Amino acid sequence: MTDKLQMTRRSILAGAAFVGAMTPIVQASFANADETPPAKMNPTDLSALRRVKVDLVKPPFVHAHTQKADGPPKIVEFTLTIQEKKMLIDKEGTEINAMTFDGSVPGPLMVVHQGDYVELTLINPETNELQHNIDFHSATGALGGGALTIVNPGEKAVLRFKATKAGVFVYHCAPPGMVPWHVTSGMNGAIMVLPREGLTDGHGKELVYDKVYYVGEQDFYVPRDEAGNFKKYDSAGEAFEDTLKVMRSLTPTHIVFNGAVGALTGENALTAAVGEKVLIVHSQANRDTRPHLIGGHGDYVWATGKFNNIPDRDQETWFIPGGTAGAAFYTFEQPGIYAYVNHNLIEAFELGAAAHFKVTGDWNDDLMTSVVAPTGS
Repeated sequence: MTDKLQMTRRSILAGAAFVGAMTPIVQASFANADETPPAKMNPTDLSALRRVKVDLVKPPFVHAHTQKADGPPKIVEFTLTIQEKKMLIDKEGTEINAMTFDGSVPGPLMVVHQGDYVELTLINPETNELQHNIDFHSATGALGGGALTIVNPGEKAVLRFKATKAGVFVYHCAPPGMVPWHVTSGMNGAIMVLPREGLTDGHGKELVYDKVYYVGEQDFYVPRDEAGNFKKYDSAGEAFEDTLKVMRSLTPTHIVFNGAVGALTGENALTAAVGEKVLIVHSQANRDTRPHLIGGHGDYVWATGKFNNIPDRDQETWFIPGGTAGAAFYTFEQPGIYAYVNHNLIEAFELGAAAHFKVTGDWNDDLMTSVVAPTGS
């Protein structure tokens, strides 16, 4: 390890201690993380369960999966490798020292079925500067796994939990003293726990999607210099104190989908065809958001993402609280370019929270037509 890397780690830990001192209530939840765990009940015998190893893919895409469970509960194995990396977040070259799961913001969407066991290997390479962990909102106990997965550079941990609740849920890094810094540096994602029988409208009608996309909304807090220009830093540790000041203003400099302004527009637009049924999973690990599909609707919407609840119907805009993932099911009826935005329009148009769907197919005049074209005065 280089002297510079050692110094960076020491400065980060000192900063974390300062943050921890300022937030005793939050820190108390981690107080017993390093102590010997209490006596355990005898776990279920899992030796007979089938194991399935899944290779994750970069959002907005989602790994292959069945919508209905194909047999009894199983153990689904995932691996996430933590990457600390520089990322550009707009066309002007604004740079952040991102913290990521598997190199993307958001981290990959994982898919299992209710009753399955998730077995995650979390790897923190020696080349990283920081301590990390993972908190699954879908898990029960031990800070969502956070207390059992604290890994320093060069370490790995394996966590197993039972997916007892159906829905889409946030996961994020939550190391003691540094939770908001890691989350707002990009270290969050989502897991989808499907009902074993697949999705329904809550009244017996099956909802089978043709495509699923994962949109992760991210707020960034980039420091500026005295001239108002965004600053650049050699490492996350060097940026820590300045970034913390911006974070405490509660005013993001960027609010983006999938890691950068324009990441899901133009050549990167999401695609569909008229008649296709699309499930949109949308997460925001830190702030509230209001997804809206301009020119379309949410035919079925689980705004807080929990599939055992009856979905709302025919929504124009839906509200996803911070720290939550939501899901919307829509059948596209017209071709064209649809903007998918956070309908806080300032955040969409000025800060970057927007995506595009490019939909192919035949136009239906019965749904919309131009009766009189615009003319001059």
